[in-house]
This record gives sequence, structure tokens and C-alpha cells, in this order.
Amino acid sequence: MKRIFFHVQHLLGIGHIRRAAVVARSLAASGFDVLLVSGGAPLRLDIGGARLHQLPPLRARDAGLRELSRLDGAPVDDAFRTARTRELLELFAAEAPDVLITEQFPFGRTQLRFELLPLLDAAQTRRPKPLIVSSVRDIVRRSVSPQRVQETIDLLQRFDLVLIHGDPRLIGFDRSFAGWETIRDRALYTGYVADTDAPSGNAGKDEVIVSVGGGAVGRPLIEAAAAARARSVLADRTWRLLGAAATIDGADGVIAEPARADFTTLLRNAALSISQAGYNTVVETLACADRAVLVPFGTARETEQTDRATWLAERGLVTCLPGDALSADTLAAAVDRAMQAPSIRGRPPCDLSGAATTASLLHQRLA
Repeated sequence: MKRIFFHVQHLLGIGHIRRAAVVARSLAASGFDVLLVSGGAPLRLDIGGARLHQLPPLRARDAGLRELSRLDGAPVDDAFRTARTRELLELFAAEAPDVLITEQFPFGRTQLRFELLPLLDAAQTRRPKPLIVSSVRDIVRRSVSPQRVQETIDLLQRFDLVLIHGDPRLIGFDRSFAGWETIRDRALYTGYVADTDAPSGNAGKDEVIVSVGGGAVGRPLIEAAAAARARSVLADRTWRLLGAAATIDGADGVIAEPARADFTTLLRNAALSISQAGYNTVVETLACADRAVLVPFGTARETEQTDRATWLAERGLVTCLPGDALSADTLAAAVDRAMQAPSIRGRPPCDLSGAATTASLLHQRLA
């Protein structure tokens, strides 16, 4: 049985590890022996027949994503980096995998060069050499410098394959990565990685579902939604606020609760989805929702969500409200526009077979 060593690091939200878990589950179901190596905060994950190894965890110090810290906020020192790198390399040597996958690196996760560059060295010098693969989502941030783009291109010379978890009919990787022409000969699109299995039922029927995922930056959207309900054309509907970072007390017609396992069931039944524009939520929205408003999280450095929401709005699939324009009034107006737009249901906009296609492509390459 061929073995896969899959490195993933979530820093702020949980989107990266959730997507990696779906891929790992599919890889294991296809016959691979998969070890998912997680460097973020420990989580309960459904990884099917895959195995999980938890590294000493790290997180982003803040929403800027520039600095790392331990989970308790303590700084990451050289001793911690050295110990974590040693653990990672010893694990890699013991696994002796046929495939090494780095999630998002070298397009991102550059704060982890201290361990990922030695891991690449170990993979390149191992005999037989494993297939070295970069797993990357549909969009990378455009705010990187030309020097950083060139560094990515140079590092990709050490990779055999780039698997892009997107669909070029919807969003081409060239729109966000300036070095596309130099890597396209080793890049393959897999389609989007979707986990849309949902129990049947009427949960969320005709409601407005407002979700902020597992991230730490959703409070403004939750609070704006609670105030926007009475000002919108959907003032007579129940608005369900999921993953609320703040308790919404006493708001008529508003339910605030933690994120739910039946999220895609809620989406299938809802009149409207309101969310940020992270990869997983958007894929679930495109697969399940009737209409959607996206309010992307963004900073001068973090352009990914804004790009995704803007480009999907260009295609007429969603209504986009820029995060820096968010208020109760602007959100209510966006809801009104979304309800006047055509339904996206029954308009399959993209390939959602990313997890299964990833497994198929790796089997083909190893054969």
C-alpha cells in the first residue's frame, strides 16, 4: 500500500485543516495509507481511514498572520522550532512515504520555512524519492511582492506536482498567481474540495443562515446581521446566526448559536446564505444554497476572500458586500439585491470532485 505524508497547518480559522481532512479521507478510501500531520490547534476531525499526528501546536498571533505563537500566546523561540522540526523529520523518516504533500506551501505558510525547507531536503535526498506535491486552494493572495513570487517559483522547482483545488471555468489560478506561466506545466486542477453530504430534514426552512465558520474575525458580520434583519425584505424570516462571537440577546426573530454539523442541510433549506468568503463556506454555498451574500474578510495583505467574492459576483453567482463597507444598512441592501437576483440552484457552476480527483491523479502518477 502506497503511503502519503500530508503536512497541514491552520493558523487563524480551521478551513485549511477541514479541507485537508476531506482530502485525507478520500485518499484513504481510495487505497492509500495516509498520515495527516497537523501543526495547528488540536481539533476533532473526521479523517476516515487516515491516521493523524499532532505536532506541538502553533497559531497566528493575530489576524495579520505575520507572526506565530503557541496556543497560550507565548512567543515561538528557537528551541521550540528546533524541537518541532526534529519531531517532523523523525516522523517523516519513520513513515518513509511514497508521496509528500505540503498544504499551501510554498504559495503560503512561509512562516513555517524553518521546518518545511528541511522537510523538502529530507524528501529530495531520500531514496527512493517520494513524489513531492503542493496542495493549494483556488486563489492565493495577490499582495505578495515580486520577490516573494519569484521565491515561490524557485521553490516549486523542487516539487513534482501542484494540485490546485479549484475549477478554471470559475476562477483561473492565473488571476491570483503572477507566476502562473512558469508553473503551468506541473500544475493540475482537481476541482473544488467539497464536503456536502448532509442529513435530510427541514432544519433552516426558509430562514436566513448567517455563518462565520471557525474563524476568529466574524463578530462584525454577526452583529451587523442581527441589526440588518428588520431593515431588509426578509424581516419576516428567522435569521440564524452561526458561530456567533458575541451573544445576541433579545433580538426578535434572531437565533444565535454555535456552528452546526448540519450546516449544509441548513443551506439547502434556507432562503438566503450570508457568510464570509472562505474557501470551504463558499464551496458549500455554491453546492447547496439558493442565493448568497458574501462579506469577505480582508486586509491590505490578505486578499484571498475579497478576490473570491468579487470574481464570483462578476459571474452573477453571489452578491458581494466588501468587508470594509459592512454595516446594518449596507447588509440589508445587499440582502435585498440578492433576493432580486436569479437563484444559483440548478446552475452547477463548478467541479466539486476535488477530493476524489486528487486521489485519482496521485494513483495515476505513482503508477
